[in-house]
Amino acid sequence: MLAVIQVVLLVLNMAWWIIIASAILSWLLAFNILDYRNQFVRTITDILSRMTEPLYRPIRRVLPNLGGLDLSPLVVLLIIFFLQQLIYIYAIPAVYRAGL
Repeated sequence: MLAVIQVVLLVLNMAWWIIIASAILSWLLAFNILDYRNQFVRTITDILSRMTEPLYRPIRRVLPNLGGLDLSPLVVLLIIFFLQQLIYIYAIPAVYRAGL
């Protein structure tokens, strides 16, 4: 059971870093530090977008439109943090108490 919890935590941690990388890449593109016409940059952007858009889409439906400001990555990061804290505070101690 502990192995399953560790895998869930690993997936949440990977999602955290993918969202961070996606946000940094979007800033670099917005400030013209990176060029989207570059094939490598375009490929990385598309990969990160395909990984993060399914997480952002439901949140964007709920959040109000703030113009050019997209708060959905921040909301997803907060949700990931909340889930990690629930696992650390409740799930892992429960597994140890149960002796699994």
